[in-house]
Amino acid sequence: MDKLAITGGAQLEGSVTISGAKNATLPILAATLLTDEPVCISNVPHLQDVTTTIELLGRMGAKVTVHEQMEIEVDAAEITERQAPYDLVKTMRASILVLGPLLGRFGEADVSLPGGCAIGARPIDVHVKGLQAMGADVDIIDGYIRARAQRLHGAHIVMDVVSVTGTENLLMAAVLAEGETILENAAKEPEVEDLAEFLISMGASISGAGSSKMTVRGVERLHGTNYRVQPDRIEAGTFLVAAAITGGHLRLKKVNPSHLENVLQKLQQAGASIEIGDDWIELDMRGRELKSVDISTEVYPGFPTDMQAQFVVLDAVANGAAAVTENIFENRFMHIPELQRMGANISLSGNTAVVRGVNQLKAAPVMATDLRASASLVLAGLVAEGETIVDRIYHIDRGYECIEEKLRQIGAQIRRLP
Repeated sequence: MDKLAITGGAQLEGSVTISGAKNATLPILAATLLTDEPVCISNVPHLQDVTTTIELLGRMGAKVTVHEQMEIEVDAAEITERQAPYDLVKTMRASILVLGPLLGRFGEADVSLPGGCAIGARPIDVHVKGLQAMGADVDIIDGYIRARAQRLHGAHIVMDVVSVTGTENLLMAAVLAEGETILENAAKEPEVEDLAEFLISMGASISGAGSSKMTVRGVERLHGTNYRVQPDRIEAGTFLVAAAITGGHLRLKKVNPSHLENVLQKLQQAGASIEIGDDWIELDMRGRELKSVDISTEVYPGFPTDMQAQFVVLDAVANGAAAVTENIFENRFMHIPELQRMGANISLSGNTAVVRGVNQLKAAPVMATDLRASASLVLAGLVAEGETIVDRIYHIDRGYECIEEKLRQIGAQIRRLP
């Protein structure tokens, strides 16, 4: 199993090109099942979760071609399997996103109950109740969601909780349903909006994407399209924190600053100088004092839970003390014991971590427990004295494209150990 070895102390300097968004790519790949015409998707990140999704589409009978620079062509004209098996779904929760497209186009789907990062309960009730409201018969049998429908019909669905994958699944199911579907309490994330724009480019009729109320008017069929995935706001935020904690100077290219307003605001509060353009962000921390900042995670457009672990590291080496409150997932502080092994002063009470900055973290062997926890341990290694070994980095390969190469090109001392 691969590991990362990081020698701390380097000041990061230079520029990084941000990859396509993992959390936009996965639902978009699932949505290719909605048409019998070829679809071409560009700016796809080279990640393990993308590879898993491609394998899943292939097992169903889709023809998937990977061109240069990770441009992916999917031809789902002849889907022979309507099942997402446990051996793939257990590694990646986003596999549940084939449920809506399969049911919408073929009237049947068997999808294993999902796996993915162990960061807390992520119930499927939103998916099941929504599909039932649209006329589907849904049962949980032997660990599989079994859904059947002659043709889905429009419905007025008010989701009990804001769910990104729930919104995406119901959106994909609704585009071929008969009549009008209204999704209330919908997720507003940029990745949901990207999926909606992709579906619109295929001929879907959707309004309200990016708001809490979306209206979908079902169409008879969707056609092929060429589409470019939006940049990954979480990768961008992670690199900005890396530059801030090392007292560096970094320019991000091919990024959308409007997706990161909350994160940029917190970095400015932490003392960073930030400038933005249409598709770039520049952060300068040279000669500036790093100050601790309070964080409270919320659904978008609030502070993203996927950036919580990175800011815990920032606060761990900043001047002062801060409270970091996690409101989305109940088990998303698993990076804290590992950071404490490196000398971080963090006390945990319920869903709040109180972080008191220390002068210096110390290198230690640490183990990644989930995707964003992996990123936080890499960040800690960048500022720790000595060489930090991060184990179980298959988590990080699920969500960060070539992270060690990108960090090396801006001055980090990091290498992969097989």
